[in-house]
Amino acid sequence: MPLELTAEMVKEYGLTAGARVAGIAAAQDFVSAPAGFHPTDVLEGCRSVVVLGAPIAKEAILKEDTVGFIDLRTALSKRMDAVAKEVAKQIRKAGYQVKTVGGMSGKFVDGMQRGPISLKHAAQLAGLGRIGKNYLLNNPEYGNLLWFSAVLTDAELPPDPKAQYDFCGGCNRCTEACPAKALDEFAASGTLAKKACSGTMFKQIDKKWEIVCFQCRKVCPHCFGLQ
Repeated sequence: MPLELTAEMVKEYGLTAGARVAGIAAAQDFVSAPAGFHPTDVLEGCRSVVVLGAPIAKEAILKEDTVGFIDLRTALSKRMDAVAKEVAKQIRKAGYQVKTVGGMSGKFVDGMQRGPISLKHAAQLAGLGRIGKNYLLNNPEYGNLLWFSAVLTDAELPPDPKAQYDFCGGCNRCTEACPAKALDEFAASGTLAKKACSGTMFKQIDKKWEIVCFQCRKVCPHCFGLQ
């Protein structure tokens, strides 16, 4: 029989393992997830999604250092995957089913990398921030620098309240800075020009597609304190 498990316990598992932020979303709130990318498509009977995050260093983005960013991203992704595995281990010990979702898992769909679930949407549902006009999860403390992993579980945990603040307001720096103009439509209607974005953001390096455009991140005043 499953042991008692609280939201506070689960989030503390994540913070102790190395996450800087942790939040919980209810699986039933993923109403906008595309077919095949709902938490219950990944784990049958999923009730809760534990979202774990830690920030990547600003320097690689400010310098637009592709190689440096790749190295930092890879190291952070491995770290967050390890955090998710540790949280999953603790939840499994309590007698519940679990499934981890890594920050670099998934495949290209419609010109964009798509994981088993959208981690930034999961983070928003878990109260860790709001998706801004830059189509990134923006957090009050870490801006758009957070990198996520998650643990799906059939344990029913109380979800965290969703953030209610207006993060972007009238700011349009990211939409104006985007070289592909991919954010114009998203800012207006919530639809990202994915092919335009991916055509500029990704470049093949050593037979791997890597991120080479950082404009929507680096111009954000919440992230880099620009005036």
